[in-house]
Amino acid sequence: MVSVAVSKLGCTNLIFVEPGAKINGQYYRDVLLMQELLPAIRITAGDVFVSQQDNAPAHRAGFSVELLRCEISQFISPGMWPADSPDLNPPDYRMTIDQWRKRVEACDHAEGGHFKHLP
Repeated sequence: MVSVAVSKLGCTNLIFVEPGAKINGQYYRDVLLMQELLPAIRITAGDVFVSQQDNAPAHRAGFSVELLRCEISQFISPGMWPADSPDLNPPDYRMTIDQWRKRVEACDHAEGGHFKHLP
């Protein structure tokens, strides 16, 4: 498995997870976030950035969410993000970064339901 943070300012290096590592909330928080992702994001974006992640179980674990709320002033919590949102996840489709606002508005208009985004 690999993790990366993507923004309009750039992206972090790919962060490879140790082979055989169990990706649970504790590993995500203690290793991926604290040791890898948050320091790399701060190098790329400084201290002011918005954070959004998908709804993987490790991402929505209570202590992972609490850590991100404390560490990031503009954190979009899992409850505010559609559970199945490939059109809104820039790491999955990096060209969406330039169209992010339009896609969020389309999702809002569809009340979180399925929508077809046309460029």
